[in-house]
Amino acid sequence: MTKDELRRAIRARKRAMTEEEITEKSVRLGQLFRASHWYQEADTIYGYLPYNQEVRTVPMLEQARADGKRIAVPKCFGNEMKFIYLDDLTRVEKGYAGIPEPIDDGPEARNPTALVLMPGLAFDRAGHRIGYGGGFYDRFLAREPGHPTLALCYDFQMVEHLETEKFDVPVDCVLWA
Repeated sequence: MTKDELRRAIRARKRAMTEEEITEKSVRLGQLFRASHWYQEADTIYGYLPYNQEVRTVPMLEQARADGKRIAVPKCFGNEMKFIYLDDLTRVEKGYAGIPEPIDDGPEARNPTALVLMPGLAFDRAGHRIGYGGGFYDRFLAREPGHPTLALCYDFQMVEHLETEKFDVPVDCVLWA
């Protein structure tokens, strides 16, 4: 199966999910995330705001703030993605491709040890991922290597093996439910 075929298949599976399924799996993923040493050791989390049927990360980010962690989410400036600190998770609007982004352009997060939550369409146990095709996270991690990375996904997004390109950056940990 090609990357494009896999993207189409996963998108179709995600579109078939009910809001109840999304919420149930997101709650479970939030529990797994909070229990992970990745979360426990992070003082800053570079999260993302969910789009369409993605894992509902907002409750996780709110919990992280309640646990004393700093939160930043991505905002696109042309082809470059920067993480913007966000103290109020409601101060967002539709941005690049309709994905929620911070209204404000700053302050830009600059924490080289921040845990980066990685969205994507498909993952394998080795941490390889297929994103949405824009390359934003791969470019960000090429610019700022060394961040620990973690992906949250639904069980059907886990595949046996993914072919990768030289510019693809694998994630350190994948949690699925």
